[in-house]
Amino acid sequence: MRTVQVLFPSFPVVEPNLPIAPRSGVPWQVLCGDQEHWRLGLFSPKEIGAKDIAELEKHDCPEVFWLLSGKLTLLLAKNRSLEELPLEIGKAVLVTVAHAGFCPDGPHTGTALVVERDAFTTEYRPVEDWLRDQTITYLTVPEM
Repeated sequence: MRTVQVLFPSFPVVEPNLPIAPRSGVPWQVLCGDQEHWRLGLFSPKEIGAKDIAELEKHDCPEVFWLLSGKLTLLLAKNRSLEELPLEIGKAVLVTVAHAGFCPDGPHTGTALVVERDAFTTEYRPVEDWLRDQTITYLTVPEM
């Protein structure tokens, strides 16, 4: 297990009111943000299946995934089991559990927009640890 703390400012300085050019072939890139509030990035994993994922990450806050292009599936650890959730264009997903992602059509062939806080802590563990550890507490988000 390892823990990473993200502190603000956690995003690059960009010129406001101008296009931001993303890099291709990068699994995760933060594009911009609002200090002490949110940051926005692009997620395009190189993994092509659940079997390629060695570890899952869990933030101490929720994050939103919104599929922009291609195919991208999230691998979620829920109730000590794994669930594959293919993202759909036009439908956002609020993720609160340990997760990772893969592109079933090949490395970096799907891209999701991700919105998360500007400061948070992430816990990384091997997939098996999330499945057997009964003491893990999951963040719950109240229904509206």
